[in-house]
Order: sequence, then C-alpha cells, then structure tokens
Amino acid sequence: MFSLTVRRHFMIAHSLPREAFGPAQALHGATFVAEVSFRRRALNDDAIVLDIGAAGTIIEKVLAGLNYRNLDEHPDFEGKLSTTEALAQYIADAVAAQIRDDVDGRELSGLDVTLRENPDAWATYTLDFE
Repeated sequence: MFSLTVRRHFMIAHSLPREAFGPAQALHGATFVAEVSFRRRALNDDAIVLDIGAAGTIIEKVLAGLNYRNLDEHPDFEGKLSTTEALAQYIADAVAAQIRDDVDGRELSGLDVTLRENPDAWATYTLDFE
C-alpha cells in the first residue's frame, strides 16, 4: 500500500456546549493542521499515488469552506458538535466527494484525515473506499 500525505492549516471558531468539554463550552478559536493521506494499492502509470499539486488544491477547496468560520453558524454543523473527530470525518467525506470522479481518485483505496490542534494531541478519521 502506498500513501501520499499533504498538509494545510485552517482556523475556526466554535463552541462545544456540553459539560464534558469544560471551558471549551464557550466560543473559542482553534487552529488546526490538516494532514490528508491518500492511499493506493499500486502506483499509477506516472509512478505516483496522486499529483501533489492536485491533492493540495482539493484540500484547499474543502478547507476554504471552514477557514475563518464560526462553525456554530455553519449550516453543515447545525445541531452537531464540531469536535476534532467530527471535523476530521467531515473533511474526509468532502475530500472523497471531490476526488472520486478524478481518474486517479477512482483508483484510491481510501484516505485518512488527521487534525492536529497542537503537537501533543490529534485525531484521525480513516475512510476506506469500496
């Protein structure tokens, strides 16, 4: 299995209005590093998983809808908690929707999205394509 990982960062505001989140119940900001790993069983004819530039463009397009946004007001998160784990899944699903119609995208076996809010804590969501 091969993988290609591309990183970008984005900033959001949100609140997590449940007692379990302590002070994060209040509106606060977060800066994330998003690492998206594209997985493929065999390299394409150009001996790559996916073009790095194309991967970066797809990720930037998905993150543009989140960057500098208050997720409490984002329609895709209405009635949902925007935890790091939930954000990772949202990004994975959005990237997958963008890539599946691409020639190389159809050959991917899946992708992983890791969100790092600081160097000591992160969450990952793995999406396997069928």
